[in-house]
This record gives sequence, C-alpha cells and structure tokens, in this order.
Amino acid sequence: MTATHLGLPRLLPPRPVPTGSGASSPVEMPVAGPMVDTFGRTVRDLRVSVTDRCNLRCTYCMPAEGLDWLDRDEVLTADELARVISIAVTRLDVESVRFTGGEPLLRADLADIIAATAALEPRPEIAITTNGLALRRRVDALADAGLDRVNVSLDTVDRDHFAALTRRDRLDDVLDGLAAARDAGLAPIKVNAVATAPHGLDDLPDLAQFCLDEGYQLRVIEQMPLDAQHSWSREQMFTAAEVLARLQESLALLPDDNERGSAPAQTWIVDGYRDHTGAPARIGVIGSVSSSFCGACDRTRLTADGALRNCLFASQETDLRSALRSGADDEDIARLWRVNTWGKLPGHAIDDPGFLQPSRPMSAIGG
Repeated sequence: MTATHLGLPRLLPPRPVPTGSGASSPVEMPVAGPMVDTFGRTVRDLRVSVTDRCNLRCTYCMPAEGLDWLDRDEVLTADELARVISIAVTRLDVESVRFTGGEPLLRADLADIIAATAALEPRPEIAITTNGLALRRRVDALADAGLDRVNVSLDTVDRDHFAALTRRDRLDDVLDGLAAARDAGLAPIKVNAVATAPHGLDDLPDLAQFCLDEGYQLRVIEQMPLDAQHSWSREQMFTAAEVLARLQESLALLPDDNERGSAPAQTWIVDGYRDHTGAPARIGVIGSVSSSFCGACDRTRLTADGALRNCLFASQETDLRSALRSGADDEDIARLWRVNTWGKLPGHAIDDPGFLQPSRPMSAIGG
C-alpha cells in the first residue's frame, strides 16, 4: 500500500475476521498465505526474543541492578521455539527470522535453535542482534548452524564512555566479537548505535570512522521510549536530522538509490569507502520517533515467554505459550498469529497526547 507523508499506511475498508474454515472473501482476514493487517501491510519478518536476560546494564535500557528476569519455566524451550518458527515460515510465509534478547548469546542452545530454523523449507534468512560480548567465542558454531548475518550493538568506541554507558568495562570484547564475525564470513556486519546523552553526537564521528575503517555498516537509531525506568523524553532525544547533520560534518554522504522497502534505516553511501564485502560503504539513520516508517512495517515479534506482539509499542499481546502447552495444533497457532497481526494499529502513536509507554521494556520485548 502507498504510505502517507507521515509514514503511516492508508486504512482499507474494514474486514471482518472469518468465523468458519472456508475460503475468505476480499473483505475477510486471509486464512492462508502470508499474514496481513487491515492496512494492507504484509508480515515477512519475525523477531524472536530467546531470553530477557542481559549481561550489560545500559543506562538508557535498565537500572544498574538489572530487572526481575523471567523464571526458567516461563521461557519457551528450544523445541517450542523451533515449532513456532516452523509455523511462521511454512504456514505464514515469514521469510526472515532475527534472534534477539535481552542478550541472545546468553542462551546456551542458540545454535540448536538456529540449526532448526536453517533446516526449514523454504529456508528463511537468519540473523541475530547481540551486544557482542560472547561473539568471538560462539560465532563459528552459530555460523556453522546456519547464521547468515549479525548486528552488534555498539554506541561508542570511547572506552570511558562505553564503561559509563553500559556499566561494564567490556569494549574490547565487543570489538573482538565484531572482528570474529567478519572472519567467520558473516555479511554484512552492521553496528547498531543509539544516540544518547551526554556523549551521543560527540562520539558519532569516531564510531563512524571505526566502522568505515573495519568495513562494518553503521546504523544510528533514535532513542525510543522503551526504557525500564520510563525516563525517556523527546526533549533529550537526538533526532535523525541531528544525527545526519553531525555525520555530514566529517563524511561525504551521497544519496542511496537502493530501494528502502520495509527497512527501517534511511541509508547514504559514504564516498570513498567500501564495506568488508567490497560493496559501497553505507551509513544508515533510523528515525523511529521523528520519521516514522510504520507504513512499510513488515514485522511480528515473539517474546521469550511466548507472547506475540505486532508492534514494539503494542498495548496488547497474544499468549502463544499457553496454547503451545495446552495442546493447540499448528493451525490453531497460525490462526492466533493471523488474528494478532490483523489487529495491528497504523503506527506507534508516540506523538499522540494519550501515548502510553509499553509496560515491557525493550529488553523484555526483543529488538
């Protein structure tokens, strides 16, 4: 569907959810094929949180003491995750699966989950988003299991700033993990940076230069209201426009003719640089708040405890874990997923006066 200038989709005529098992009419929720919502968006991308636990304590994400983690029996098992992902890929036409956390590398059986995903027909693209602390130790096994791509969260290459921001002095582990991912042949390697006070804009030039020198693709993300402390404010957020202006002070950024599609990042080609695959180097800026891309969103999310979310900022979830553990068959699970997707709102509504931050923080939802 064509998006409006606000980045929101156009509303289609209301379509009732079918009550029977027969073929759907043009005004009904489809009962076969890919998942769609009432705004015409099609879901192709699944984000799977495999744990809510994390071994960093980033100031914009959680308090120094951490959070109340899920009990082990609340978290989906590897077999349960494999089953849900199989339903998404084989029955619901999901084409891309990204494993997140918390910190997904804290999950000891992650390679087994990836291998089960890679064995599906059709095979989806498989990626992880990680803080990189354990990446050097685990990347070869993950790549052998079928991992295609990796995104590493890294907000600064200033050692003191990194330690203050994450409350851990582990910068060398992240840098080693990035290098190990490159050595393992994963491509492209993307670096996710959240521009946060007090050093966010000041640290960007050095971070960008590091990524260009090493052949990584930098993605700078606006800070979103998903912190456990609920202390986010628009006034303290660096906007995509501010990020871009700061990067352009030291880099020649050229328009990127590649189709953006459903990708959240607006990208620019960096004149004079190549990434580690030999392709033109690119830098992306993700304006999650100030420049909504909701109109092209193709994502669905599964939390570590088995809740479906059709948006990071959704106020309602669908409990798959209870269905899985009470004997629901694959078609029951698929239908629950279709209904959850069908109810997706047009956008995150951060600018609305009545906006309420989700009760779950980012670490409990999955990025």
